[in-house]
Amino acid sequence: MPQTSARDVRLLVFAPRGRDAEVIASVLAQDGHGCLIVATFPALLRAIEEGAGGAIVAEEALHGAELARLADLLGRQEAWSDFPFVVLLGKLMGVVDAGDPARAWLKDLGNVILLERPLSTQTVRSAATSALRARRRQYQARDVLADRTRTAQRLSESQAALVHLNATLEARIEERTRALAQANDRLMTEVIERERVQQAMVQLQKMEAIGRLTGGIAHDFNNLLNVVSGSMDLILMLSRDEVARQRAEVARRACQRGGKLTSQLLAFSRNQSLVLRPIPVEELFDGVRELVAASLGSGIRVRFEPDGAQARVLADANQMEMALLNLAINARDAMPAGGELCFHAAVMQAPPDLALAGDFMCIAVTDNGEGMPPEIAARVFEPFFTTKPVGKGTGLGLSQVYGMARQSGGAARIVSQAGAGTTVEIWLRLANLDDDAPPAEVHDLQASRRQGVRILVVEDDAAVRRSIVESLEALGHAVTEAPDGRRALDALAAGRPDLIITDYLMPGMTGAELMRHARRAYPGVPMIIATGYADMRAIEEVIGEDLVLRKPFQLMELASIVERALERSAAARPVPAGGAG
Repeated sequence: MPQTSARDVRLLVFAPRGRDAEVIASVLAQDGHGCLIVATFPALLRAIEEGAGGAIVAEEALHGAELARLADLLGRQEAWSDFPFVVLLGKLMGVVDAGDPARAWLKDLGNVILLERPLSTQTVRSAATSALRARRRQYQARDVLADRTRTAQRLSESQAALVHLNATLEARIEERTRALAQANDRLMTEVIERERVQQAMVQLQKMEAIGRLTGGIAHDFNNLLNVVSGSMDLILMLSRDEVARQRAEVARRACQRGGKLTSQLLAFSRNQSLVLRPIPVEELFDGVRELVAASLGSGIRVRFEPDGAQARVLADANQMEMALLNLAINARDAMPAGGELCFHAAVMQAPPDLALAGDFMCIAVTDNGEGMPPEIAARVFEPFFTTKPVGKGTGLGLSQVYGMARQSGGAARIVSQAGAGTTVEIWLRLANLDDDAPPAEVHDLQASRRQGVRILVVEDDAAVRRSIVESLEALGHAVTEAPDGRRALDALAAGRPDLIITDYLMPGMTGAELMRHARRAYPGVPMIIATGYADMRAIEEVIGEDLVLRKPFQLMELASIVERALERSAAARPVPAGGAG
């Protein structure tokens, strides 16, 4: 609150003629009033601006003064201020000259007390006291107004602070609400993703169970096919009846088709390692042409363009056929209203992003379906990633295609754009001239180059064992047979064979376990595992892959692998001292 000082209540005395100013000041001093005598009009203006309680002015002192400056000063007073004047008039005040500037200004002055001289002391004292009393009331009004202004300002500041606080609170609430919404979105996304993964895991477990069942069925079916195929090979080898040979050839080819089917079942159950062989691209396309047509239906047009038909690729035929069929089914799902699917093959250099050097065979499967945006295409090879609804896919199909391509020494990539279709490319190595050639036809076999070899055959299935024994005997070998691993060990104790052929899955002791026992007894004896269903990693820990005979096998394959096993054994046997020359 403003403080009223002594300067604010002083009386200004402007009476420059004679001793009027000193007399007035002395009279007012008796009542305790502070007085300031000003000698000039500018000094009066400065004193009013500095602060005063009132001014006692002699009329004659205003004659010739710059009254406009005084009017301007009074016009700039604050709203609470009305500066009081006590004007000492000369005689004959009643006769006012309208043309007198001084008297004209006095008529328009607001807070003014007019005293006509001669004056009594009491009159001056009373007028001065009255002017100061009015001025103090103005100061009180100023203080009240200032207090109200401060209160209003504080209220305004409080309201502003409240508005700011409210805005800050609303901003925080909005921020917290947004954060909660984001957290809820993340939680829902995680819940959905977890549910999707759980569904995928359930689907995977179901597929694993189906795979195990399929592998078991394939094992038993391979044993049956092996018996039939072995019998047909013996007929083709030994019979001279042309009609019987023709019928045996038909049955043998049917066994080959059945063996191909079981091989695909084993690939589905993932119980079979890749067998890389030189395969013509046209033959690969012919292998899936009918399956693709049956799987896609009439609403999708299928084209095969084997531009590199004369070139051969190193691949596992069954795995590649499964991969191409899988890609065709994916393309069908991307074209619900029908469309066109193209299988194209060409020899070209791999793009830099695949990090493959040299020429490769690019097998591209292209559809004109829905396509996919880049962020989805970048993840399609990830295991368990799928865009299909829950329960419609495991997210493993394309990852298996990618893994098969990499395991074959090549690569896979996808090119897709939303609304513009999808192309999946499988890049495979080209086969060289020194790569393994396909096995010769069975009916070209006359007899084994090596005869009289002592062979131990271990097989728990009596029919399969009998078929293998008869085939080996037809090739001129001496065969001992055993129905399980324990009896095989008894036979080994009775004498060392030149070769052991054993099944892998047998009750009590597997073929791999039998091999470990046999090698301890006879370290140099060659061994062959004949299997229709096996854990290939377990076998490869015991024996090389080239000494695994997969059921159903042809007589030529049996003769060939026996030759290789005996040749390997002979090459590994040390030459006796002095034996050469």
